[in-house]
Amino acid sequence: MALTAQTILERTQLFRGLASATIQQISALSIRRSYSRGAVLFAQGDSGDALYGVVTGKIRISASSSDGREIFLNIMEPGDVFGEIALLDGRHRTATASATLPSELIIITREHFLGLLKREPTLVTHVMQLLCERIRWTSGLAEESALLSVPQRLAQRLLSLIKLHGHKTSSGVELKISQEELARFVGLSRQAVNQHLQDWKAHGSLTLGRGKIVIADEQALREVIEAR
Repeated sequence: MALTAQTILERTQLFRGLASATIQQISALSIRRSYSRGAVLFAQGDSGDALYGVVTGKIRISASSSDGREIFLNIMEPGDVFGEIALLDGRHRTATASATLPSELIIITREHFLGLLKREPTLVTHVMQLLCERIRWTSGLAEESALLSVPQRLAQRLLSLIKLHGHKTSSGVELKISQEELARFVGLSRQAVNQHLQDWKAHGSLTLGRGKIVIADEQALREVIEAR
């Protein structure tokens, strides 16, 4: 069943639990737009003026460091919403969003949303909760980089991706992600990522395929993280 704007908004933490009438008001603000594979929705440094919800396709969120390295931050799939911070403060985007597949999105502009926010104070609590969760997530990334070894960081990120984007199969939980994308996600070289994945494959913890990783033993990854 195709996702509607209201369905997407109902699922996101930013609006989950709001009265149906309120969600309908937010949904009425949205427009739909299609993007081809490789299209850039917005670039790091652009003015933030909208919230996006994925109807179909897949969106990659990434950032570039001062030395030109790309850091892979997240994957957005149908039903996911992103761009909340820029929607609220109107400041420059801290990351780049690009379509890795042909995608259709709903878009709600900052101007229209802030007008509704002033009329619906119950939205404020939801916004605050979402921002707090994002702060905790960002703090977790900083902790990973400072305290965890390379295999621990990689195992931690695989388990996080499983929770967010994993699809159960008869062989385990499948992630549709390439080793190159995973390397960018954790800020490592592809060679370093491949070395550890091949080691875990040899021990039966996972299998590797073209553009995918299937986790057969999640507990084995948890044990890697706990081995401090």
